[in-house]
Amino acid sequence: MPSGEDNLIDRFFRPLASDPGAFNLRDDAAAITPPAGTDLVLTTDAVIEGVHFFPGDPAQAIAKKALRANLSDLAAKGAEPLGFLLTLAMPKSIDEEWVAAFADGLAADIEAFDCALLGGDTDATPGLLSVSITAFGTVPHGKMMRRAGAKAGDAIVVSGTIGDAALGLALRRDPKLAKSAKLSAGEEAYLLERYLVPQPRTTLAKALRAHAHAAMDISDGLAGDLAKLAMVSGISAEVEADKLPLSPAARKLLEHDPKLIETICTGGDDYEILAAISRDAFPAFEKAARESRVVLTEIGSAAGGEGIAIKGSNGQALSFKRPSFSHF
Repeated sequence: MPSGEDNLIDRFFRPLASDPGAFNLRDDAAAITPPAGTDLVLTTDAVIEGVHFFPGDPAQAIAKKALRANLSDLAAKGAEPLGFLLTLAMPKSIDEEWVAAFADGLAADIEAFDCALLGGDTDATPGLLSVSITAFGTVPHGKMMRRAGAKAGDAIVVSGTIGDAALGLALRRDPKLAKSAKLSAGEEAYLLERYLVPQPRTTLAKALRAHAHAAMDISDGLAGDLAKLAMVSGISAEVEADKLPLSPAARKLLEHDPKLIETICTGGDDYEILAAISRDAFPAFEKAARESRVVLTEIGSAAGGEGIAIKGSNGQALSFKRPSFSHF
């Protein structure tokens, strides 16, 4: 007789596992055959209630955030999505309506990003809701983009806009902030959505492989992640705060409170791409990004030495209480 867990999988997750290697979720493991001449790229990330999302956030958004955080990692490695494993630990307060909505969110992104559910595990927990995903991607053999590889003289570039998600979180924590900064309803909604649902830059994967020296996604804040890239590449980097690409909503908040530059630079959850690119290759990379409808912005440059600096309009390096988000 099927268990309650079996029934849950049958109803909500088996319909999502259309890849033949998932064996219709009727085995203990999946089997995948990467295309000839490619390497597998593996990454894993978890989202936990009270840490990465708020209690009561929509189930669809939680599913999307969990998967997209991993897809962002794959994109920064120049990898094309292949599939993922899901571990879902649910408190007993979760009902079938919530699971159905969660599965709907996953289904939408499985289709949108062509990344198949291959298997996983469902658990009951006396603790908080937790979603863990391990994602697989492929790159041509030996072509995975790494953090190491940036060179002195490279342009430091980012995709999209910086700081939106961290500011969205700030609005969640202080609902009066939107009103005091005179944000429109649309601007407030935009920042809240950027916190809830990242936009992984999967369409940049091929261009990164072709043109970048080093790349990573910005998940823990621009300042901290740039420091990580610079350290393993053996370079220093200087960024101009005035060049950071900001959304109109973020710019309005920064004008209201200039101290929010620290939130923008260190808050995390951007899930944009940070890359080091030779200046000769930048025009071709920018063209490829534009064709995939992603905006790139040069924000600084790499040099010899070590350490990073984000400089204000007065030319002085900004000082932050903490360089990036950290769980510990």
